[in-house]
Amino acid sequence: MSKEISLEEIKQFWPEKAPDIKNVSKYISKYRKEKIVIKCGGNVLTDLQLLNNFIDDIIILKKLGLTSIIVHGGGPRIKKNLEKLKIKSTFINGLRVTDKKTMEVVKKTLEEFNYEIVEAIKKKLCEAKGFNASKDNIFLVSQESKELGYVGKPIKILKEKIVKTLDENIIPVLSPVGLDEENQIYNINADTAACSLAKSLKSRRLLLMTNVEGVYDLDKKLITEIKPIDVKNLIEWKVIKEGMIPKIKNCVDAVENGVRGVVIIDGRKTHSILNEIFSDSGAGTLIRK
Repeated sequence: MSKEISLEEIKQFWPEKAPDIKNVSKYISKYRKEKIVIKCGGNVLTDLQLLNNFIDDIIILKKLGLTSIIVHGGGPRIKKNLEKLKIKSTFINGLRVTDKKTMEVVKKTLEEFNYEIVEAIKKKLCEAKGFNASKDNIFLVSQESKELGYVGKPIKILKEKIVKTLDENIIPVLSPVGLDEENQIYNINADTAACSLAKSLKSRRLLLMTNVEGVYDLDKKLITEIKPIDVKNLIEWKVIKEGMIPKIKNCVDAVENGVRGVVIIDGRKTHSILNEIFSDSGAGTLIRK
């Protein structure tokens, strides 16, 4: 565990548009012994400026002595690479039907992405380590369904590898892929992978970075907090609909199995991670009991 950091030291790197620096110390105390899992996907991974902003926030958490674990997606880049090869994509309930050719593209794309994120962190003078199914697999999976092909659901998390990496003061960066008992590689929905990891680690917070501000009500106003008990009604009233339904169900599963809170935040906004962790108002939509 890193030593206590003074306000004067924090001032040296605290961003101008981040939350009030005077409140930072109390949040450091709140999260110092906790784990924060951050899933990054969507536009954040395709826009270089947004990716740099994301990396900057991760580095700040590290400098403050907080523990973060990154799970990244790669949907837009996978889509682009499949289109280049003229491989058509079909989706069932938001999950990509993954045949053998598609799986090869998914694997290659995610491994390249994983390497790029790790290298971007290292350039900021922080140690990071990539995890994927080819090297240091973390997710043991079973097939989601025959219909979906090589899409897996986590059945066990090899969290000891992550804990060891954290003990070595290194930031883990995970690809959402896993192996079954026969060492066959499977694609995993990134939200599902992040939620499974957060449950296994009993993380204090799970942040899901998306392309939206959070969950909106019928008047298009942001809902700042949702209780698991309310989710069924929100789906019936079509407040939560389409692709947000599986995302919210993943969130509820996490908070009902050891995660203190899951937050859907807008990765397009500068310092959305810092605004969630270091302010009372937070950012996006919080799901907790």
